[in-house]
Amino acid sequence: MHPVLPVACSLLLAVAATAAPNPVVPPVAPPVAPLVTQRADPHVTLAADGYYYFTATVPEYDRIELRRAQALGDLGTAPARVVWRRHASGPMSANIWAPELHHIDGKWYLYFTAGRADAPFDVRLYVLENAAANPLDGAWIERGQLKTGWESFALDATTFALKGQRYLAWAQRPPGAGKHMTAVYLARMDSPLSIAGPAVLLTAPELAWEKVKFDVNEAPAVLLKNGRVFMTYSASATDAHYAMGLLTANDGANLLDAASWTKSRVPVFASSAATGQYGPGHNAFTTSRDGKTDILVYHARDYRDITGDPLRDPNRHTRAQAISWRPDGTPDFGVPGGGPAR
Repeated sequence: MHPVLPVACSLLLAVAATAAPNPVVPPVAPPVAPLVTQRADPHVTLAADGYYYFTATVPEYDRIELRRAQALGDLGTAPARVVWRRHASGPMSANIWAPELHHIDGKWYLYFTAGRADAPFDVRLYVLENAAANPLDGAWIERGQLKTGWESFALDATTFALKGQRYLAWAQRPPGAGKHMTAVYLARMDSPLSIAGPAVLLTAPELAWEKVKFDVNEAPAVLLKNGRVFMTYSASATDAHYAMGLLTANDGANLLDAASWTKSRVPVFASSAATGQYGPGHNAFTTSRDGKTDILVYHARDYRDITGDPLRDPNRHTRAQAISWRPDGTPDFGVPGGGPAR
């Protein structure tokens, strides 16, 4: 991943066959080193000040860290600053997950997921605000819960703006669901702290690969490109079955009409035994400094089999690689730790 741009792994040169009776088969290229170790649910922002800002879920689930660097590949060695810690009890006191940093209308906002010490998995969405130019400085103010319209298990908020309108996307247990599951929703925002109008369900677990061990659609992330809105999401249990799907809409369509979106029937990014990367997902998007290369930032493990609860395994590492674009204008995410799919 170092030192400038952690793009897809390059192929090894083939070993020259000398006196060998059969041609030598080149080995599979080893995966590129992680961008940041033991950081899951990564989010990277290339800000107007020229810095890449990074935040992610820490294995202890107890705090929010920020770090920054002028080169994407330097984030792993950049000092991490703790900007907020969980409460001792009550709201925001357990399972601090999936922070995202966004600069909106001159202020910084951290959107994150949190539960309560007495009910760790009763998670909701929360927001912090900071008016400083550098989000590693200044005071982070708690702005409370971001209400979605109903109370249930909710996580993984992200936000994006298109044609002057800001939207919130997130995952939540649907109203009236007869069992635990999460679906991805979208709503307009009327401020960085609130949504306006009802939420629209964009995708729920329906395909076999989205329902391995758990029925999960979560972690939406948005990429605006080629006149379209590409929204990735992650599905299934957080082990080697975790994989990414893709929703697509035209950027002139009504994004709050579920019929505007088409859904991939197969994963667009999944575990790869060839590169030794398992459970890739909960991604974000950024670009090279010149804006010419789109980059996928995601987490994955270096091994398939996990002992115990995957949520207690700390080795989801942040990785990044360049996105290729097909002639039809759609993204080719390739394979984790490798290059474009072939």
